[in-house]
Amino acid sequence: MKILFVGEYSRLHNSLKEGLIAKGHQTVLISSGDYFKKIDQDYSFHSSILSDYWIFQKPNNLLYKLTRIDLVKVERALRFYFLIPKLKGFDHVQLINSDAIGTFPLLSRILYKKLFKKIKSRSLLICGDETPIIDYLLKNEIRYSILTPYFEDTSLKKEFQFPLKYSQKNYRKTFNWLVQNCQSLIASDLDYKIPMKKMGYSVNFIPNPINTTKLKYQELIIKDKIIIFLGINRGSYEKKGIIFFEKALSIIQEKFNTKVEVIVSENIPYKKYINLYNKAHILMDQVYAFDQGYNALEAMAKGKIVFTGAEKEFETHYNLNKKVAINALPDVDYLVAQLSFLIENPEELIAMGKRARTFIEKEHYYIKIAEKYLEVWEKN
Repeated sequence: MKILFVGEYSRLHNSLKEGLIAKGHQTVLISSGDYFKKIDQDYSFHSSILSDYWIFQKPNNLLYKLTRIDLVKVERALRFYFLIPKLKGFDHVQLINSDAIGTFPLLSRILYKKLFKKIKSRSLLICGDETPIIDYLLKNEIRYSILTPYFEDTSLKKEFQFPLKYSQKNYRKTFNWLVQNCQSLIASDLDYKIPMKKMGYSVNFIPNPINTTKLKYQELIIKDKIIIFLGINRGSYEKKGIIFFEKALSIIQEKFNTKVEVIVSENIPYKKYINLYNKAHILMDQVYAFDQGYNALEAMAKGKIVFTGAEKEFETHYNLNKKVAINALPDVDYLVAQLSFLIENPEELIAMGKRARTFIEKEHYYIKIAEKYLEVWEKN
């Protein structure tokens, strides 16, 4: 098969692409690189003029304040449009989500229609914010979610503009159109599978692919200090509950002054980010999740201890009787207690790192995951 991937926010499509290539398939990935992350792609529709040159940024920002029109989105759409003639001979196309191009919904639909004329087999990934996901989370029926900080303080609405946009009429129209024009919906973890099911959608659940041949396991070695890494994406600061990590780490640094080292990064490119935490033993990922996101899984593949989503639903689904990650909660005292236990019991830290790697190899191995995608695409 020849497969086209549209959009990339983590490294999901890249790893899936590598798994498919290993199986003898052809793949092409087109994306914007996702802002500062600069994730690899074959063809880019990044808004390189309006985003990268300050001389254009200020006028565009002023225009946006006055009219709510973001010309960066227009540039992305134009670049995508001029890529379409190059996209020939594909058997299947998969979108990373309904806003895979990152433009206005009307322009998205126009471009999708033009692309879909060339490719009749299509799938839509549910691997982040999406219309039914936000619809369900807005019901506030679940124990906690990425919208919990918004429910607790609606003055944060501006910080939640990106997830909340999917509940707007124009984004909803695009999602509904894609449901009608894609043969399969695929959810990448339980944080998306559960809401989709609650909202009445039938989805194929396929865990995130992790390329364990690229991400080498290194047994945790503790010398002088236990190193804790916190990587901050300022755009998702609130919805990931980073404030709880910051407060907990402040207490830990005071409590274990000579025993720990804390490394904090903010808004750095993906390649720099994933190498920066190599020497860390513990990685703080996110609070408001039931399952692991992509960053957490990659760190687990390296044998790191990750504070992330690892709720009862996750343990039940994978039939786990020992921890492979620490279930992070929006509770500073709880986080301090979990960190303190690991610092005071380094043997458990080392053992959990081994279990984390074994779990990734068993449940997220990129070639096995690629085979599952092929089964879904060929079935439909």
